[in-house]
Amino acid sequence: MKAKVLMIQGSSSSAGKSLLVTALCRIYARRGIKVAPFKAQNMSNNAAVCADGSEIGRAQALQAAASGIAPIADMNPVLIKPEADARSQIILMGRPWQTLEAKTYYEKKEILWEHVTQSLDRLRAAYELVIIEGAGSPAELNLKRGDIVNMAVARYAKSPVLLVGDIDRGGIFAQLLGTLWLLEPEERDLLRGFVVNKFRGDLALFEDGVQILEQKSGIPVLGVIPYLRGLSLPDEDAVSVEVASRAVQPASASQTDIAVLALPRIANFDDFDPLRAEPGVHIRHVDSASQLGEPHAIIIPGTKSTIADLEWLRQTGLAEAVIKFAQKGAVVIGLCGGYQMLGQSIHDPLHVESKNDSIDGLGLLPVSTTFAQKKATYQVQAKILNLGSLAGEMIQGYEIHMGETQSQTQWLEIISRNGKQVKVLDGSVSSNGRVWGCYLHGLFHNDVLRHAWLRSLGWQGETASQSARFDESLEKLADTVESALNMSLLKDIIWGR
Repeated sequence: MKAKVLMIQGSSSSAGKSLLVTALCRIYARRGIKVAPFKAQNMSNNAAVCADGSEIGRAQALQAAASGIAPIADMNPVLIKPEADARSQIILMGRPWQTLEAKTYYEKKEILWEHVTQSLDRLRAAYELVIIEGAGSPAELNLKRGDIVNMAVARYAKSPVLLVGDIDRGGIFAQLLGTLWLLEPEERDLLRGFVVNKFRGDLALFEDGVQILEQKSGIPVLGVIPYLRGLSLPDEDAVSVEVASRAVQPASASQTDIAVLALPRIANFDDFDPLRAEPGVHIRHVDSASQLGEPHAIIIPGTKSTIADLEWLRQTGLAEAVIKFAQKGAVVIGLCGGYQMLGQSIHDPLHVESKNDSIDGLGLLPVSTTFAQKKATYQVQAKILNLGSLAGEMIQGYEIHMGETQSQTQWLEIISRNGKQVKVLDGSVSSNGRVWGCYLHGLFHNDVLRHAWLRSLGWQGETASQSARFDESLEKLADTVESALNMSLLKDIIWGR
């Protein structure tokens, strides 16, 4: 018997679809229902690695965790990873497929649609409930001919749809009613409820708003969800980083100030969420030399395009500022693409990333990187060989990268990749121990490493478990959404009266 389905669509990007799907996955998993998430097509450089090395959007991995299951490629069969304004790497069923210009992407619709429907069918055969997430808005009229993620999926699955609007950005009536009225009649028939998201203040003040929406649409409002703060959960895309870099707040004198460079093509930016969650730690996303100041440490994050973002560092003056910062004996860390940038040189003989054969790095670590066609995607266990007081500690993380880096000052030994025993040395550390990097994402999710590194910067906060924070955040999210929604009506919508 095929699983029941429910689809969550939004009036726009960042309306809260991903978190609502996460909450519903947790709610129904707590009720003993075998539930799984699904998003046909995701556009994000914030990716996760599954146990078999396949790559999916971070949001679907989060939703799988909320469901109490391991993530698999079927949950996000198409992942678009932007490399430039009009070019992206397409991850199909968890593996790199093609790099396409935006204008040619829609020519591949038939191939992609076949994988989308097959993935959804497999999930429905394995679970009792599949909660489907849309993308952007279903009313982007110029894009509907190429739709493989919104109403096309709802029609294929004959799925009831909830439409989410973001009241915090204003215009909630235009968002929800306008989207409804732009849908085709057969699409409107699938729309079974509205959800008003991110409400600040007294919910009673919007009672007349609920009545207006229901009267003008004939569609029930399932609930008004309050604006949620303080969740230690990863964001789906880099919008939050872009907003943060435009509103940089200085650290107070008592805080440990960490500057994360806001690279244009930043990837896996949730690497820093555990740091941000620590009391007394201030994370700033910096996109200009004038914003840098004198932090306790600088982190160069991962990127989808190392060479392009390294050139951006030079254009903005951040490259020179970082070099001077390190030369004063300050702390600089590079993760994945940021690690590649810290080296002496980067070579691209096959033009995997750019038209450049080679480019100089920042020269802060004695390493060189060469890009190859094969992409490394692994879940990893590793042992720290030499990094301050951490020698001998075991850590977990994951790899997503195209290049191979030659180093003589490795501080990390990878002992397992995707469950298979290996012995691979990784990383590099400067002679004074203040500049270091490696390929592993998720480093700061390891409590012992995170706390030891922060203490080395002078931090004196109380230690806490990131996994405990994560679980508490999922429970808080689920509790809030469950209290806000008409769960009885939602049951009728999913399972029928």
